[in-house]
Amino acid sequence: MRTGRLGEAHAEKFLKKSGFKIIAHNVRVGYDELDLIAKLGDTLIFVEVKTRASEDFGRPASAVNCAKRKKLSRAAVHFLKDRKLRPPYIRFDIVEIIGEKPDIRHIPNAFQLEGGYRIWW
Repeated sequence: MRTGRLGEAHAEKFLKKSGFKIIAHNVRVGYDELDLIAKLGDTLIFVEVKTRASEDFGRPASAVNCAKRKKLSRAAVHFLKDRKLRPPYIRFDIVEIIGEKPDIRHIPNAFQLEGGYRIWW
């Protein structure tokens, strides 16, 4: 748990330096959680942060499988509905944090809304 929170702090700092405005972090939506919610221009971005000590077992982003993408999609749609938000654009990014002196990789638009979820406007 501590590693994940540390990774999220690194990701937040990295995104801020890259011009993103952080709207929220660790947002619980039902049983799901959104690591970071950011804004860049007109785009609302749901960011999944994956932290690993090494890449011995593959890239951290590979853990964002179909089931995880569906959960993130569900959480994003519920987040928007609950807050009555209608941003012009949304996207899902992944930030990989690897190692203690972290190598940080940002994957913009890593996946699309999945699981039959739709934006209603």
